[in-house]
Amino acid sequence: MEFKCKDCKFYLAIDVFKGICKLDQKRIFPDDVKCMSYEKIPKCKFCSNFTEEKENLGSCMKNYPAYPDMTAINCQLFQWK
Repeated sequence: MEFKCKDCKFYLAIDVFKGICKLDQKRIFPDDVKCMSYEKIPKCKFCSNFTEEKENLGSCMKNYPAYPDMTAINCQLFQWK
């Protein structure tokens, strides 16, 4: 899996096409390749409880619908893969 800017805790989305890096305030695109300051943010796709069932759709613990890019910062069930 190639990590991208949209998976970094320093990525701030402006809209679906672009964002800003919180560290250097430069404009970046969500699918840009990560930089040296990259820090992975908790997302469903990085959780051991997430099962991908279709492209861009899955489930958490096989009970709850979940999207791979859904942020899981406040999820009590989140566990890094």
